[in-house]
Amino acid sequence: MTMLDLFKFFSTRKEVTSDTQVLPSIKYIKDLKGKRVLLRASLNAPVENGKVTETFRLEQAVESIEFLKNAGARVVVIAHIGREKDESLEPVSEALSLLTPIKWGGELSQASEKVSRLENGEAILLENLRQDSREVENDESLAKELSQFGDLYINDAFSDSHREHASIVGVPKHLPSYFGFSFLREYNALLKVMEPKHPAVFILGGAKFETKLPLVTRYARIYDKLFIGGALVHDILKAQGYEIGKSLVSDVDLTGNPILEVENISVPSDVVVTDGVKRREVGVLAVLPEEYIYDAGPQTLKELEQLTRDAKTILWNGPLGNFEKGFSFGTETLARMIASSSAYSVVGGGDTIAAIRSLGLQSRFGFLSTAGGAMLVFLETGTLPAIKAVVSK
Repeated sequence: MTMLDLFKFFSTRKEVTSDTQVLPSIKYIKDLKGKRVLLRASLNAPVENGKVTETFRLEQAVESIEFLKNAGARVVVIAHIGREKDESLEPVSEALSLLTPIKWGGELSQASEKVSRLENGEAILLENLRQDSREVENDESLAKELSQFGDLYINDAFSDSHREHASIVGVPKHLPSYFGFSFLREYNALLKVMEPKHPAVFILGGAKFETKLPLVTRYARIYDKLFIGGALVHDILKAQGYEIGKSLVSDVDLTGNPILEVENISVPSDVVVTDGVKRREVGVLAVLPEEYIYDAGPQTLKELEQLTRDAKTILWNGPLGNFEKGFSFGTETLARMIASSSAYSVVGGGDTIAAIRSLGLQSRFGFLSTAGGAMLVFLETGTLPAIKAVVSK
């Protein structure tokens, strides 16, 4: 990388701009009594043995559902779960009904009669939208069918709103459209961290560097320190010529990429590795060919403690370690650090949120996002397909 490349990189340093127009809000809809409201919610919760094991997203959906019911609306809730067509929202319906009364509507093709029998102030949840392939194909015919269930539409599914699916961008073409309370909370919280108070620290973990490279490039210009952890760091270490053993890498080659020489981008100085039998803490120069990098090391965590203590804004997305293999210590330690910080903190990503909630620390963060991918897309672009679909009408 030449000095000219570095000059070009930092000469474009600026805040991320966003579509900061006032979004149409559920709060200001008039005369809801007797109206059928089609509410797109984010209910993609983990299910094991027929039971929901994490209710965070369900809890976020309750406010809009209860607001509509209390206003006398007839609420038809639609959502998806998982990626497979055979996955059902029925366990989610059972868990959600413990938070707010809601009926189970079953498959879309058989839901019309149940919806027609709804009384004012009642809600019903229909079956997994992705059981119909037209949902992910953004098929206009499904958008029209869904719109028949409502007199108006509300998107309260921020975490799904980066996808151009029928229930996200198709339905708004056919109904007056608004955003729910959970969606608007996400929107406003992310706007704050796009123009952060300084010193500002962005901690980015997880995997798939190919999807996060534009974000890294952009936020290195905005935040005082951008720390890259999780599986993302494997790509950087590999590009720098370090041994990473059998560690997971992305489908992107960072060799020669300008981000490798940007001073405010940092990576772990030590890591936790295992060969499948023994685990050890080593400097990044001491990883062996037969080992996997699975977590941040103790020296790295000390460095992060200093960063978080001095920060006024902390943005965190993605775990530092491999949760599936039981390497959660780095993520949990970082969660405690941020919880003890006086900074305004916004956190996203399923594993990260689950760790925070398991530690009982959720009340000590500025905002916990239901979103993972949608959060990253919004931070990068300042908008989402769902927002464009509604505000462009």
